[in-house]
Amino acid sequence: MGEKQICTNKKAYHEYFIEEKLEAGMVLRGTEVKSLRAGKVNLNDAFMMVRDGEAFLHNLHISPYDFGNRQNHDPDRNRKLLLHKREITRLYGRIREQGYAAIPLRLYFKDGLVKVEIGLAKGKKLHDKREDLKKKDSQRELSQVMKARNR
Repeated sequence: MGEKQICTNKKAYHEYFIEEKLEAGMVLRGTEVKSLRAGKVNLNDAFMMVRDGEAFLHNLHISPYDFGNRQNHDPDRNRKLLLHKREITRLYGRIREQGYAAIPLRLYFKDGLVKVEIGLAKGKKLHDKREDLKKKDSQRELSQVMKARNR
């Protein structure tokens, strides 16, 4: 069946160095899935925390379903992530000891199930961000020159 992209966190690649990625499932309610199918989600300020041996996604905003009634969900509630125990303990150890952050990179449907890609990230300094922008600009200029030359 494949994957269908819901949304990506473009800001994460600008703000962090992504060291490692892993896939996790999410515990959702019915109206949340319907809102995700409509693409009404904001992933920009979301982050993952480990509490009592369980992983939770904070600040993930899923807008209320338009045709939902009193069973509609709270848009900013914390959502539990479905990970293996050893994955949670390894992530928790790296976050606590080595100063990493667990950031959601993208949301997608995989075989009808909602999955989130979590990135283990380290924060960038201002000069790193500037350097990345310079690289991106030079790459864009190079591609424009090549495109003009090929005409």
